Amino acid sequence: MAMPIGDPQGGLFEYTVEGLPESIFAFSIPVSDVSKSAEFYRDMLGMQILGSKDGRVYMRRGDCRIVLCESAAAGIDTGVYLAVDSPFSTHRRLIDEGVEFVTDPARTPFGVETSFFDPDRNIIHVIDSQSDFKL
Repeated sequence: MAMPIGDPQGGLFEYTVEGLPESIFAFSIPVSDVSKSAEFYRDMLGMQILGSKDGRVYMRRGDCRIVLCESAAAGIDTGVYLAVDSPFSTHRRLIDEGVEFVTDPARTPFGVETSFFDPDRNIIHVIDSQSDFKL
């Protein structure tokens, strides 16, 4: 009798919360030029460049990890929400640097958020780190 893959007890194991996701470790953003985009994320968002390999640049700031991936699919709404202490301050800082915004800071059911374009016109969202889902 074959044991099911991933079941060390031969079918007698009771699952609880083991192996379930607890957080997002990293996310990727498609970009057309990893060097140009890495400069943007480093200079505008304070991300540290950890290294690069095979058309990817690995970046980090605090617990936020980004992988910039060279791709023809650049220019999307990433659906990514970066947590910041103040979306108003992020907006002001990036406006001063000439970054184009999709939306100005506004209160939403999830908290204050704003959205901007990166160099590939990917949409990046930022939200107040103290936000909570309140529907």
